[in-house]
Amino acid sequence: MTTATLGSLPPANPVPLRQDATVIGLVGLAHGTSHFSHLLLAPLFPVFIREFGIGFADVGLLMAVFFVISGIGQALSGFLVDRVGARPVLFSAIGCFLAASLVASQASGYWGLVAVAVLAGIGNAPFHPCDFTILNQRVSAPRLGHAFSAHGLTGNLGWALAPAFLVGITAMSNWRTAYLSAAIMYAGVLALLWWQRDKLQTEVVVRSPQRAGDATASNDLDFLKLPVVWWCFTFFLLSTMTLAVVQSFAPSILQAMYGTSMEAATFTISAYMLCAAAGMFTGGFVAVYGHKHQVSSDTVVAWAMGLGALLMAVCATGWFGEQGTMVVLAATGFAIGVAGPSRDLLIKRATPKGATGRVYGTVYSGLDVGFAISPLLFGIFMDHGWYAATLSGAALTLALSVVAALGVGKRTGVAA
Repeated sequence: MTTATLGSLPPANPVPLRQDATVIGLVGLAHGTSHFSHLLLAPLFPVFIREFGIGFADVGLLMAVFFVISGIGQALSGFLVDRVGARPVLFSAIGCFLAASLVASQASGYWGLVAVAVLAGIGNAPFHPCDFTILNQRVSAPRLGHAFSAHGLTGNLGWALAPAFLVGITAMSNWRTAYLSAAIMYAGVLALLWWQRDKLQTEVVVRSPQRAGDATASNDLDFLKLPVVWWCFTFFLLSTMTLAVVQSFAPSILQAMYGTSMEAATFTISAYMLCAAAGMFTGGFVAVYGHKHQVSSDTVVAWAMGLGALLMAVCATGWFGEQGTMVVLAATGFAIGVAGPSRDLLIKRATPKGATGRVYGTVYSGLDVGFAISPLLFGIFMDHGWYAATLSGAALTLALSVVAALGVGKRTGVAA
């Protein structure tokens, strides 16, 4: 299997900053809509419980449906991206979000919400294979660190926007209007990306016919034989489990341990996400500096996430009291955010030529698996009142992700 990729040969002249910035901005905007879709339903769970007479288990199942479909779809969609290119798949994904919002605006019961979760999960599935295929092909190598930084930053902004957007419009009007407004937003994003579609064009894999005894021939599943791919998958699964604990249980933990008000506890999560966004911005410069000075990506990831695990463990001790714990928890987000761009460069280094979509789809499906299983596992801790143990468990999974990152670095170093 051979591949022709844009930028495979060094350009005669440096790539203009404006050209790279346009591609990064368009991909970042699309990625923001993906993270917005993660919270397309969750902020209005109290409304649905009241409106449709359903329970917390019912709405929790909606998120499980979303992430299971997204995880399976993400692993599979990478093959499609490598076959047909990233652009048509990306447009179809945003179309699914638009359809999900329209269905949500007309939902008359629980099964309507299930349909929304299914459509949004299908739409969310291809984003990482699409985004990273476009960035790796269309952005010049010296700016890839900044590109991955912006990619992570816009994802966090999508998370931050969704509750304010949906709850705010619901407060001013009603929840059906909120979803119609979301549909209009998705339509606007899709129109902009279509207008700038030439910036999102990618080359597809060019395959040679396989012949008996041809040692160079390969198939679409050969990359699954590489141990480094599964080390990457494990890294995403473990690190995401920590994030899922923060997003799902941190407000309840703060309330139980310190009697923190719901408003202050929720603000802590917002502070965590903003610090993570700031960390990703900083991490772009760290990644570029590391590239120039031959500091390996796995070393940056290990130090940053190791610090994050230490800070999370300190939160579990309660040594700093209510205010200190809230500050330290937010700082954990910054430390983890710094690792983001170097993490993506690490995955790029582990990706065989011509298999970008498949590898990113597979390893990033670990993110969906982590989001799906972490609330189930640590929910048991929470039900038993083991609040500090929940934070300690989150710190442990983050520390184990450092081991996985070093495992990736060791294997890509040998390959190099």
